[in-house]
Amino acid sequence: MELTTLLYFLIASVLLTLAPGPDIMYLLAKSLADGTKAGISLALGLTTGLIFHTTLVIIGVAAIIQQSPLAFATLKYIGAAYLLYLAWGAFHAQGNLKLNAVNNSTSFFKLYRRGLIMNVLNPKVLLFFLAFLPQFVNLNSDSVSLQIAFLGFIFGLQTLIIFSLVAICAGKVRDYILNVKNFNKIMGYIQGIVLLFISLALIIS
Repeated sequence: MELTTLLYFLIASVLLTLAPGPDIMYLLAKSLADGTKAGISLALGLTTGLIFHTTLVIIGVAAIIQQSPLAFATLKYIGAAYLLYLAWGAFHAQGNLKLNAVNNSTSFFKLYRRGLIMNVLNPKVLLFFLAFLPQFVNLNSDSVSLQIAFLGFIFGLQTLIIFSLVAICAGKVRDYILNVKNFNKIMGYIQGIVLLFISLALIIS
């Protein structure tokens, strides 16, 4: 793979990751609500899901799902149902946070698993990878699968870096606004609204 192609891919990947989307919006809301560690835990889960989608593209399952309306619809509605479940939980968050308090109610593993499931059950990510990654691959090469795996790794790495920076910045902002009355309840509503919109967008798309 030429260095110029890799540079173009990296620039395109960074711009796509920075674009306002459901993952980064939910990550921002979660980091504001529960702090930097929670945001990074979620970011790790979201980016791990990219490994799953990259693997499916390599073995060709993504193409099968793209050609099967039933398989796509099934995955889409399962993902939407999971997001609605998360939204319901966010709307029912209770209690008040105090200045400099840290919300430890959700463990690293639970947040990691949440991000992973959100990503894996989103067929749009799968189809995006199916359309995006091959654009930067030399299809005449004998190492197409290796190239796709490498590009998937690069995309995931830059996503993790950007998402972690978002979580860190949101966590810093959180330190200044924790004294707002009912802050975590407000953030719970915000998270719920974000998740609700993501699930509805998934259903009607």
